[in-house]
Amino acid sequence: MKTLLLNGSPHSHGCTFTALSEVAKALNEEGVSHEFFQLGDKPVHGCVACGYCRAHEACVFTDDVLPSLVEAVKGADALVIGSPVYFAGANGALCALLDRLFYFSGPFLHHKPGAAVVSCRRGGASAAFDRLNKYFTIARMPVVSSQYWNAVHGMDPEEVRKDLEGLQIMRTLGKNMAWMLKNIRSGHIPIPPKEELLRTNFADGK
Repeated sequence: MKTLLLNGSPHSHGCTFTALSEVAKALNEEGVSHEFFQLGDKPVHGCVACGYCRAHEACVFTDDVLPSLVEAVKGADALVIGSPVYFAGANGALCALLDRLFYFSGPFLHHKPGAAVVSCRRGGASAAFDRLNKYFTIARMPVVSSQYWNAVHGMDPEEVRKDLEGLQIMRTLGKNMAWMLKNIRSGHIPIPPKEELLRTNFADGK
């Protein structure tokens, strides 16, 4: 069992990484491996709704991090997305990447547990947390909880390490993720059958 930890911060070893590392530590203690995927400061295209990916199972833009992220997601059993908080929201580059990932990669994500982690100086954490969780709920992904909203506070990693409650929340999240993965692995209940997708536009009632 492996959990992919997506660090959506431009800083490879900043506050978001510190939070995700605490999740990773708990996963390891529970016998679940992990892999970090670093967004960094690479350029990321936003989705242009061209529809290319639906016909070709690949995005029309190939010069950024999405292709390697898709391969990492395929090889993982669960996904944890971490982001710094910018103006009470997740990192814009991360959201641009996730818009494209979730638009066409549903089959690689369906029924894999997901969780979001955010890092902020003071405020805006719950709004960013809510934004990220919406990706999971549209992709049939069970959302793994902790004991509070998954946030840490601090201006730098050293301050984050002083947020004892925040670190405990991260550890609890890692343990809960491991618990869910083990239950999925050992269970004998099949995945629910997929109904034919229905799309209704409110304007015409169809």
